[in-house]
Amino acid sequence: MSDTIKTFPEMALRPVGVVHSSIKTPMLLAGKSDLSLTERMDMIKAHHRQVEACICELVIEPQWEELLDGIEGFSHVLVLYWPHLIDPARRNLRKVHPMGRRDLPMQGIFATCSPARPNPVLVSAVPLVARAANVLTVKGLEAVDGSPIIDLKPYSKNYLQVDNLKMPAWMEQIHRELEDDNI
Repeated sequence: MSDTIKTFPEMALRPVGVVHSSIKTPMLLAGKSDLSLTERMDMIKAHHRQVEACICELVIEPQWEELLDGIEGFSHVLVLYWPHLIDPARRNLRKVHPMGRRDLPMQGIFATCSPARPNPVLVSAVPLVARAANVLTVKGLEAVDGSPIIDLKPYSKNYLQVDNLKMPAWMEQIHRELEDDNI
């Protein structure tokens, strides 16, 4: 461990809420040495279309309800959540085929959106549909039902928008395939 990391204080996360979703199983599974898809590509496209239309509830613990005040003024929120179904023993993967696809080159885990990572914090920007007390209704969140929410943030283009975005060819290929109904 480097000297820099040794000087950091102990870090502890605790959930602030939970995701209620119709998505019951993850699309990717972490194995001993790589990821594997739970579905074929045609089913993955259907899964992504289902996710885009999926309405989820983010149920925030009642003691944190006041922290939501003003969030309804934003059209989108960032949801940071923990992929709770990933076996902790599978969080030591170093390289994976993106989306478990053997036709794509192996990449370092930090170059992918894989949920199997040393600290499996996932983040999604999603439209905020409504707020009722401590419950936020959002659309398009790919979190599995029961995923612990570790934080929420308002989406603001002034802080989060990136100009001149560059992605590797394999990521562009994945995006094209997910959007192309002919593939």
